[in-house]
Amino acid sequence: MINIASRIDQLPMTPMLKKILLLTGIGWMFDAMDQGMVSGVMAAIGKEWVLSTGQIGLLGSIGMLGMILGAALSGMAADKWGRKSVIMWTLVIYGIASILSGFAVNFTMLLILRFLTGFGLGGELPAASTLVSEYSPTKIRGRNVIILESFWAWGWIIAAFVAYMLIPVYGWRIAFFVGGVPALFAAFFRMAVPESPRYLLSVGKTNEAEELVMKMEKQANITSQAKSDQTEVMADNNIKASFFDLWSKKYIRSTIVLWVIWFGINFGYYGFVLWTPSLLVARGFDLTKSFEFTLIMCLAQLPGYFSAAYLVEKVGRKKVLAIYFAGTALSAWLFGQAGSVEQILMFGSMLYFFSLGAWGCVYAYTPEVYPTLFRAAGAGWAAAFGRIGAFIAPFIVPVIYSYYGTDIGYRNVFIMLTLVFAIVTLVVILFGKETMGKSLEEISGDTSLT
Repeated sequence: MINIASRIDQLPMTPMLKKILLLTGIGWMFDAMDQGMVSGVMAAIGKEWVLSTGQIGLLGSIGMLGMILGAALSGMAADKWGRKSVIMWTLVIYGIASILSGFAVNFTMLLILRFLTGFGLGGELPAASTLVSEYSPTKIRGRNVIILESFWAWGWIIAAFVAYMLIPVYGWRIAFFVGGVPALFAAFFRMAVPESPRYLLSVGKTNEAEELVMKMEKQANITSQAKSDQTEVMADNNIKASFFDLWSKKYIRSTIVLWVIWFGINFGYYGFVLWTPSLLVARGFDLTKSFEFTLIMCLAQLPGYFSAAYLVEKVGRKKVLAIYFAGTALSAWLFGQAGSVEQILMFGSMLYFFSLGAWGCVYAYTPEVYPTLFRAAGAGWAAAFGRIGAFIAPFIVPVIYSYYGTDIGYRNVFIMLTLVFAIVTLVVILFGKETMGKSLEEISGDTSLT
């Protein structure tokens, strides 16, 4: 008899999987809107509240502290209580906190609410990518997770549009309302997202997993195999995973590689995206013009995602990660040397193209290397460690910029980011492993579902 995991891997793209991808992606989009609008809010609120450079940096970083805690806790929660519950409730937390941020009356209140917003955001992303990865057949698993990540680009594009069109007219508070209110509606629709069959198996709910797989097989006009024999899974159902399993001999290499990748991409990415409008303003462009530049550059994210989604199932995860990280390093260097409007737009677009393509592949690769028992926890802890880089970067960027002055400081910021992306590229090339074309169980050595 064919087990449930194998039956999932043999399916095509079913209507159920499309619905899961869409509903999960919409929530992902609103998360991106929030992050994207922070850069615009930082530039606008800094002027209105007369904030110091350090305070603006703290505003950009405080959400990352929330994301660190959210990612670490949600991964473990998703392995204990299910992927569905976590992706729904974290979006609720994010939406409420984002709306309340628009009512902040002082800097301290805003910081607390931004921390809670980050907690919801950080908690959702690892659980959501794990859910989509576990639902997706082998041959399109990486592509689907990158498509999920591509909703991030739409969120950033909308955020850049809001920052460009609304913040200069209505002020920074409108940004939080625009991001938070729709997110609560998205959380409601996520109630229709079914639980992962692989997770259901891991906790002994074989019949529920069987029903979901049979439904997808019916949608694909596939005659269902005889009911899967998963009795051996039940014998191991009381086994509990811990944080230390990530560092066992079997998984330590994957964990170290993932943590380096996540730290590097977070440090590099948030080092430039949160500060780009402010840095452009400091170089002489007015606030509206800096938002316009950011909006144009954000459009390059979409081809970055879609090209990575295509290549990841053609040449593999390792090669795509290496190519796109190397491209990001080169783009960061060129953007730091840009001296004209044309160069800023060209090299900035390249930076967004390659960095977001790399992000998509990171999300595709991360849940693949761990077994179902602690897959979400592994993804969550990698994301949590990575967010430390995202927290640090907004503080380091203004220090370097201020120390060296406008022109040299701007250039040195991007030299630093270039080095970070280059180091990550080398780690991927030397120590990364290929996962394309393999089942989740084969990659992780998870024998409980086979």
